[in-house]
Amino acid sequence: MKRVIFLIVIFSSIIFSQTKNDILYQSKNLPVQFSNQTSLIQDEQNIKRKSPGIAIIYSLLLPGMGELYANNFESGKYFTIAEGIFWGTYAGLNIYGNNKKENYIAFAKTNAGINLEGKESDFIANVGIYLSSQEYNRIQELNRNFEKTYNLPNQQWNWQSNELRKEFRNMWSSSESAFNNLRFVAGAMILNRIISAVNAVRLVSAYNKNLSQPISW
Repeated sequence: MKRVIFLIVIFSSIIFSQTKNDILYQSKNLPVQFSNQTSLIQDEQNIKRKSPGIAIIYSLLLPGMGELYANNFESGKYFTIAEGIFWGTYAGLNIYGNNKKENYIAFAKTNAGINLEGKESDFIANVGIYLSSQEYNRIQELNRNFEKTYNLPNQQWNWQSNELRKEFRNMWSSSESAFNNLRFVAGAMILNRIISAVNAVRLVSAYNKNLSQPISW
């Protein structure tokens, strides 16, 4: 009986000692495991960080795409919609201007006997101001601007009436106004891209800042 009790005591001591060693070993390795896990989380966060440079490129290519890259298209959609409107306006003005140009060229050929294809805008403006090339040359000669006279055969015109000349000038003015407005639309498109790029960088910064917030356990 004494031997049995003695063996039980010895066996219990061995088990207790082994269990204690296992607990101590796990306690020593716990900070290492926790540190490794934290490092993995930080690496994962760094991988998911957005680049402001990429956001700028996206916004310059198509306004609103930089905001989409920053996971916030709520404000970016307005830049994309504005871009579509600008392109539609640009196309409309371009079509209108070319249509008016074709009309006034055909109108001048029929009613003034001159082909304005390839002519400079200053020359076309004078065709719309003076009733004939002879009238224009006479005024230039009186002002001693002999170098500005039109003497070539393809520079001669003569409107059948003053009303036709005015109608021509109105068509030419409408065409020129349309083409001039294209510059404003192009400027608005550039400005839209710049504002979108600035907004995209702001959203990317906010996104990256949220990734840097401490993780709650």
